[in-house]
Amino acid sequence: QVQLVESGGGSVQAGGSLRLSCAASGFAYSGYCMGWFRQAPGKEREGVAVIYTGRNSPNYADSVKGRFTISRDNAKNTLYLQMNSLKPEDTAMYYCAAEPGSFWACRDLTKEYNYWGRGTQVTVSS
Repeated sequence: QVQLVESGGGSVQAGGSLRLSCAASGFAYSGYCMGWFRQAPGKEREGVAVIYTGRNSPNYADSVKGRFTISRDNAKNTLYLQMNSLKPEDTAMYYCAAEPGSFWACRDLTKEYNYWGRGTQVTVSS
C-alpha cells in the first residue's frame, strides 16, 4: 500500500524559508515520478516541482523557478522541497504525489498522479 506523508509546513514571513519532506513507503521507489503540488483556497491545484526518481533532472513551475528546489533521497525514500524567498502567493496546502512513470513523462507538471499524501499547510505573511 502506497503511503506518502508530508511534513515541514508552517507559517513564515515573506522572504523566509521552509523545507518540506515527504516520506514514501509501500512501493518500489525507483522508476517513479514524484512531485509537489499546491492548492490555495478557491484555486485549482497546480504542479510546483516534479522529479523522476531514477535521474536527478527536476522540472519547476515558472512561478517558483530559482526559489524552490526539489530533491530526493532514494536511500531514505524521501522527497524534499526546499522553499526560499517565500512570497504571500506561495500560501497553499502542499501535497506530495507519486506515480509510476518514465523520465520524460515525469517532466510534465500536468501529469496525473494516483498516489497522494494528505498535505501540509504553508502560510506566508507579508
